[in-house]
Parts: sequence; C-alpha cells; structure tokens
Amino acid sequence: MKQNPLQHFLYLSIAAAIVTILLKFYAYHVTGSMGFMSDALESFVNLFAAVFALIMLNISQKPADEGHVYGHSKAEYFSSATEGALILVAAFSIIRSAIPRIMEPIPLENINTGLLFSFLASLVNMAVGLLLIKKGKQRKSLVLEADGKHLMTDVWTSVGVIAGIVIVKFTGWVIIDPIIAILVALNIIYTGYRLISRSASGLMDAAIPEEDMQKITAYLDSLQEQEIAYHSLLTRVAGQRKFISVHVLVPGDWSVQKGHDCADRIEENIGKMFDEPVTVSTHIEPVDDPVSMNDIGIDRKEIVHN
Repeated sequence: MKQNPLQHFLYLSIAAAIVTILLKFYAYHVTGSMGFMSDALESFVNLFAAVFALIMLNISQKPADEGHVYGHSKAEYFSSATEGALILVAAFSIIRSAIPRIMEPIPLENINTGLLFSFLASLVNMAVGLLLIKKGKQRKSLVLEADGKHLMTDVWTSVGVIAGIVIVKFTGWVIIDPIIAILVALNIIYTGYRLISRSASGLMDAAIPEEDMQKITAYLDSLQEQEIAYHSLLTRVAGQRKFISVHVLVPGDWSVQKGHDCADRIEENIGKMFDEPVTVSTHIEPVDDPVSMNDIGIDRKEIVHN
C-alpha cells in the first residue's frame, strides 16, 4: 500500500514526544518538582497517542474490500476517541499527584535548569502541535487535528507548570506548584471531553456540517427551473469522506439515458463542492408518480422538496 503523506506528520509527532519526554524528565530529575513530573508523564501519553494515531491512519487508508465496502475511514474516530481518553487519564493523573503535595509541600531544587528544559520541551510541542492542527484542517484529517490538539494541551500543561515554578522561585510558596498543576489539569479535561464527543458523533453517522448542507440544498433547489425536484437527502461523515445520497425527481417522459445523464451531472457537481473525498449517490424517479415520494422505508421523518 502506498504511503500516505499524512504519515510523515505523525512520525514527526512521535519524534517530538520522544524529545519532550527526555527534556521534561531531566527537568523533574534536577528539581524534584511534581509539576515537571506530571508534565513528563503526559508526554508518555503523547507518544502512545501518536503511535496509535499512526496505526489507525494506516487502517483508515486501506481501500474498500468485501467486508468493508464503504472503506475503513471510520478508524480515525477510534484514534481521536482514544486520544481524548488518554488526555483525561493524564489530567486525572496530574490531579492525583498534586493533592499529596498540597498537603505536604516539598522545596524545589535547581529551578532555573528545570525551567530551561521545560521551556525547550514546550517550544518543540508547540511547533509540532500547531503544524499538525493546520495540516489536519487543510486535509480534513481528524487524526492529525486530534494529535495536534493533544500536543497543544501538553503545551498548556507546561505553561501552567512553568508559571507555577516561576512563582515558587520568587515567592518561596512551594504549595503553588501543585495548585497550578491541578488548574491546568481541569482545562485538559475539557479538551479531552471535546475530542471524545466529536469522535462519538462521527461513529453515530452524524450528518455533514450545516454550512455544507446549505450548499447542497441551494444547488438542488436551483434545479427546479429544469423541472427537477428532490427528496430523501441523506448525509453522513466517516473520517475524511462525506457520503451524500438523494432521490432526484425528473419528468416521467424523459428517456433512461437523459435521466442517467442528469444524475451523473448532479453527482459530479455536488462532488466538486468539496475538497475532501465525497461519495454521492442518486436515485432517479418520475416526478409525476406519487409513489416516487415514498421514503424507501427509512425510519425517519420524511422531508419533501418540490
């Protein structure tokens, strides 16, 4: 199977995770800071998430086969859902580690060295995270975007930890270290929740975004001038691919060839509206036959456009 260009970005994410693990654990080693330790543990989650994302991306890019006639694109949702869950695990791990330090604060050592290495790790994560988010949005890849957001949560974790250590350095209030870590962990929990929610929506065959639906319906409505109507417009998103199906109503005296040409034209025009892969299916019916309005037994409220 030909290598997907998106894989190169995930290799970069894996490399960034390894580098930041080394930098953050050294910061923890020289300072004994609970914040630095928790930050380093989260980078292990980043590494696992990047490797898992790479595996899921490879699966999602497999061509359709006998057992998966619609392809494997939904594998991306498993990756982003897992990353969301791992973010939550990391956040609760930080909170769990912080609470004992609140009860019994411990003085920190070699603060300047720890801050330097933590700052370098944050720069690495920020650069790679922003790149992944940008490329994920450009290429409509939930895997890349989720991994980029995961790295950015790590950046915010580091920012919170660094801020806490700086305050400790200038005030001597050691208890600030675990308190800041807990506050950042709460923000991470929200990000993890959003990733899991988005993945669940995709696995539930959610419809395409409203703005995309408006583009399709505006085009289909414009066909009324050609005596062409439609109903049973159904959409769903699976990974990078959109699936769109619609019943097209044409004059009953049209030839099969003319109806077929019309369907091909509609499918092509809808497909051109999007940059990402789109599968468009049409079903031609005679507009003057009442039976054409039957919604083929789909268990939903019927919406008819005339």
